[in-house]
Amino acid sequence: MAKVVGEAEELPKAVVRRVVKGKLCQLSSSGEGDISLNKDALLAFSESARIFIHYISATANDICKESKRQTINADDVLKALEEIEFPEFVHPLRASLDDFRRKYAGKRSGAAKAKEAKKKKLEEPLVENGQIEGKQDDGDEENEDEDETNGND
Repeated sequence: MAKVVGEAEELPKAVVRRVVKGKLCQLSSSGEGDISLNKDALLAFSESARIFIHYISATANDICKESKRQTINADDVLKALEEIEFPEFVHPLRASLDDFRRKYAGKRSGAAKAKEAKKKKLEEPLVENGQIEGKQDDGDEENEDEDETNGND
């Protein structure tokens, strides 16, 4: 959980350490697996990332508002990267986002599935009683037509 320091929030140190060490290990030509980080270096990485996140968020928010929307989407973030002169991040981020979307395309969270099942369960008695229009099966619609015809005779 993020700690609040004054008005700013700190990023989780363990996450920042893992990301930085992972990247440093990738870039290390010596193949050394265990790279240590000085406490001040970790703080500098964390603060830099926090400031970058705030900067990109504010820019994406401005783009979103210019489009008269209230929800920031991925395209707003990509446009913000270009606007703040980080266009080299756009292609890798778009590729990563596309991979993520493909990976989780058919998968929905358990909470979303449970919510849908609960909604369906709550609607079933209402559909059967004809309280929700347009959700009846074909048999019920035929009975409705017969009732209307019988009432008009």
